[in-house]
Amino acid sequence: MAPEIVGLDGCTEKVVDEARVEAAKAQLLPDEELEDLTQLFKLLGDPTRARLLYALLEAGELCVCDISAATGTPETNVSHALRLLRTAGIVKARRDGRMMFYSLDDSHVRMLLDVSREHLRHAGRGE
Repeated sequence: MAPEIVGLDGCTEKVVDEARVEAAKAQLLPDEELEDLTQLFKLLGDPTRARLLYALLEAGELCVCDISAATGTPETNVSHALRLLRTAGIVKARRDGRMMFYSLDDSHVRMLLDVSREHLRHAGRGE
């Protein structure tokens, strides 16, 4: 019988460190929180929405037509993306007369975008 072929990411020996496994299990997210987290990453994982968020990250606050012009995205697409991002608490809106201005909801969103971009640069895939 031929020996089992183990890939680079597999275990060559099946030895389980029970203490480490239990420590890891104790830190796992509850299913509901995990679902919310994956939904957040799905929202951030869309190129159009990511482009809008980085425009807001750099500019601070923009209206739909400014976001559209800055990103080259049709206004209807911007409005739809902002509606999803606002519902998820990623962006917030401020009314000034008849105009709505959008910005990142809080410093956590800014930090998430900054850290993600820095990770890509560190991994050699960014600028």
